[in-house]
Amino acid sequence: MSEAVLEVTDLRKQYGETVALNGVSLTVQRGEVFGLLGPNGAGKTTLLSIAAGLTRADSGSVKLFGEPFTRDTRSLRHLVGIGTQDLSIYPDLTARENLRFFGKLYGMGGKALESRVDEMLGAVGLTDRANDRTGTFSGGMKRRLNLAVAVVHAPKLLILDEPTTGVDPQSRNHIFERVKALNAAGLTVIYTSHYMEEVQALCKRIAVIDNGALRACDTLPNLLKRLDTTVRVTVSGASADFSQRLQAIPGVKRAVRAEPNPLTPSLRRKGEQNHRRF
Repeated sequence: MSEAVLEVTDLRKQYGETVALNGVSLTVQRGEVFGLLGPNGAGKTTLLSIAAGLTRADSGSVKLFGEPFTRDTRSLRHLVGIGTQDLSIYPDLTARENLRFFGKLYGMGGKALESRVDEMLGAVGLTDRANDRTGTFSGGMKRRLNLAVAVVHAPKLLILDEPTTGVDPQSRNHIFERVKALNAAGLTVIYTSHYMEEVQALCKRIAVIDNGALRACDTLPNLLKRLDTTVRVTVSGASADFSQRLQAIPGVKRAVRAEPNPLTPSLRRKGEQNHRRF
């Protein structure tokens, strides 16, 4: 039986007149990469901030490894690593100094810390830039170091809030591979994005949040089954048996051959239309 790493129940948060979260409940199981998908302003960051103990909810509860977890619960903080959307690194410090600083915040020190720093630099491909100030790094390099900072203290749960923002394709793929490697080593990951292809590549279960509410939570195949999809295609110059061949394709419900109306030539140029609704 799977163990719940994180349980959030009926979380509500409001900023003035703006409802950021409206009764969100979900559970993240040990060892999974859990996707959190939604547009900008959907409430994802607010949810993660509460789940990580950074922000107080107006109501509702959070449990971490079965224990109540709030902003005031200091004893469980070391179990969580956070890769924020806004970079957490200090530009005037070197990559090594950044990792050393954040390791010390979690009580690390001595040879164990130095060994871990070297390990993290190698893992994100920054060993050769270890002693360079991070203000000189590219956006992709900063994002990779931001990921290393989030896990330098060896947490049990990693929360990543849109970790590929502003990165080049090579760094994006490097982050993907690193997340997969961390998960394969036993780390539970919550991966937040507004790009479907990212959560599709990494996550087995996905929660969809919009306007502060949980709209769906399931595996990707089950979510796709819930889509009501209609594809309408109009072509010109089809042969007499074209509609019959189309009808034989699995999934095609209806294919009709009709002569185009010369008064409405735009119909002959009509392309493909996709309409998807949860």
